[in-house]
Amino acid sequence: QGGAAFVFSLLLGLELPKAKANCNFTESQRHCVCSLEANNFIQCLPATTYELRGGNLEQFAGSSGIKPNPQIIEILEALLVRKLIFTDLIVPEVLVPGSLQFLSYTQVSELEFVNCTFLRATHWSLQGWWDLKVSSLRFHKVTAAPLDDRLNMSRLRRWLETLQNLTVTESQVTSVPCEISKMFTSLHLLDVSGNSFQDQTMKSTFCEGVFPQLQILKLHHNNLTSFETVCKTLGHLKMLTHLDLSQNNFQPRVFSSSCRWPHSLQIFNLSSTGLEQIGSSLPPNIEILDLSANNIFTLDFSLPALKELYLSKNRLQTVPSLDRLPSLQVLSLDQNQISQLPSNHLLRLQSLKAGHNLYNCSCSRDIQDLAAKPSLLPDWPQDYTCHSPLNYQGSLVKNAHFSSLQCKALVTRGSIFNLLICLHLNLFLTWGRGRCTGTVSLLEN
Repeated sequence: QGGAAFVFSLLLGLELPKAKANCNFTESQRHCVCSLEANNFIQCLPATTYELRGGNLEQFAGSSGIKPNPQIIEILEALLVRKLIFTDLIVPEVLVPGSLQFLSYTQVSELEFVNCTFLRATHWSLQGWWDLKVSSLRFHKVTAAPLDDRLNMSRLRRWLETLQNLTVTESQVTSVPCEISKMFTSLHLLDVSGNSFQDQTMKSTFCEGVFPQLQILKLHHNNLTSFETVCKTLGHLKMLTHLDLSQNNFQPRVFSSSCRWPHSLQIFNLSSTGLEQIGSSLPPNIEILDLSANNIFTLDFSLPALKELYLSKNRLQTVPSLDRLPSLQVLSLDQNQISQLPSNHLLRLQSLKAGHNLYNCSCSRDIQDLAAKPSLLPDWPQDYTCHSPLNYQGSLVKNAHFSSLQCKALVTRGSIFNLLICLHLNLFLTWGRGRCTGTVSLLEN
């Protein structure tokens, strides 16, 4: 037996004369790893995960038309394997039809290709229909020729329509043809991170009507630049709940826009995207928002359903107002430029990370009030150090002891300063009104 049966002929040693090898079986994980040079796979029969690692499968391409006989089918149906992994392999595409046929007799539900190169066949076709049970398909760091100019996917439609998870990461993908995208009618998760998608090439992959059941979409570390274009492209994904756009390079300032994100969106990751300011162009019902590792210095949005907000590694100098975030429970403000934490705004939170800021320890009462609430500050006290005054610089905030009289004095000085400004402004306005009144009187006379 051989050729198209490479998947399990290699793994089970079914009279394949060219295959000799070593297998390592980890009993606790029921994971069997074999190289191409194997001749005894008996020890791997209890495994639920098979991994074939390293080698060139071109030597099996010559007998790619072999079909499984009843004896092989019986063995395949009895296997316990649920996950099949191919790592560091050269795979002729002419083997694909036969391997899919063999897989249809197993209970394999997860199929992965890691660091593999697919050799383009001059001509091959899919014949027949197979009921594959694979619901999760993953490609990571694979190399292959584009599919749109040569492959008729119609015979895979029955399987692709049932696929639930698809991952194609770090594989230099720029787009997926619209007609192929439309076949994934049951897809729940799509991860195309670390590729070369651009604003315009996104439009074919996410054309109208594709991915009607998609809930999780990961697009981090691509070449996206326009927040509004991405919004318009993905706006029709009505079931989307989780969107990851991190590590793209958006324009620094995003203000209000006519574009509307899907109302179903609950988790939104915009970390490391170069944002400096973001207005009201956010999904209205999000519950988790990650804006960490940007250049944000001010925030102004209303998100009544937001429960978790991550703002680490930005340029904030003050704590943003929480008045329009009534449901907020978790807030991360660490590694900003904040000097004070107003306890009256933050005590209602369940978790607050605010270490590694530029704290003024002239009066640290508010921070210590927050620290007194159990489990509120998970990184207290080790991540909270004084930046000023000079004599406390580098010391832990918890060791900066000041009397309540000093804190009151600071508050009083601040209040007097504000009062003087108000009086000055009032006198200026009164003087202005007086001059206007006098001028009018002279004109009337």
